[in-house]
Amino acid sequence: QLVESGGGSVQAGGSLRLSCVVPGRTFVSYANFAMGWFRQAPGMEREFVAAIGWSSGDTYYADSVKGRFTISRVMTESTLHLEMNMLKPEDTAVYYCNADYGILRITGGGGMYWGQGTQVTVSS
Repeated sequence: QLVESGGGSVQAGGSLRLSCVVPGRTFVSYANFAMGWFRQAPGMEREFVAAIGWSSGDTYYADSVKGRFTISRVMTESTLHLEMNMLKPEDTAVYYCNADYGILRITGGGGMYWGQGTQVTVSS
């Protein structure tokens, strides 16, 4: 079970930082382990936000967040982060942490392991 934190309410133009802790070090020890973030707004389908290869550090972003969001990981803490800057009302959604073995499983629509979700609300 992935454990997320860091959601909240902020005005447009503000910033938030999401975190996701991966339980156990064995989970992240495989070379092709990858993680990412997805979001789902009310009445909308879940959409990909960002992904990172755990070993390589290679990052991938949805066009809608490029230049504003940064995905990163702290390997020693088995923790994933999403730094969100210049937030817009359209960023309002429940954000989910996601993990699997293989970056294409993340960027292709979501891997096997999910967090419980954390609400991000951006007011205009």
